[in-house]
Amino acid sequence: MNIGQAAKASNVTAKMIRYYESIGLITAPVRTQANYRVYANDDVHALRFVKRARNLGFSIEEVRELLALWRDKSRASADVKSVAMRHVQDLETKISELQAMARTLSHLARTCHGDGRPDCPILADLADPAASLAPVPGKPRRKARHEADCACHEDAALPA
Repeated sequence: MNIGQAAKASNVTAKMIRYYESIGLITAPVRTQANYRVYANDDVHALRFVKRARNLGFSIEEVRELLALWRDKSRASADVKSVAMRHVQDLETKISELQAMARTLSHLARTCHGDGRPDCPILADLADPAASLAPVPGKPRRKARHEADCACHEDAALPA
């Protein structure tokens, strides 16, 4: 099958197929005398594997490692599990970081009066995080200054 048919069968765009080939993630397919790529069912299966792994957030290098393990019929499942668990740790770290960002932005939004006044703690924090009243993940808050200037406790009773 040609690249368009392989793209349709694998749900991977032709552009991504060419990219994966250019970085050596997938093996280059056989070519015709006219230099057209010819894909076999095994190639499509590998492309589906790559697509699924990428959808689960694995990096290109992790996918490369997983593909090698998949192709190695004498592999130990512990090796595959190790790659997966490393990725789970990475995902959990990212989730934690995103939650910290969401808490910071929520706090900044609560401290913003949201009226016609030009002063805005959200913009102040973006311009100078060190001077901000907002908590920064991993850094202690300046509690006294925060509580003196903050209306977020007043807003706590209001529905979001």
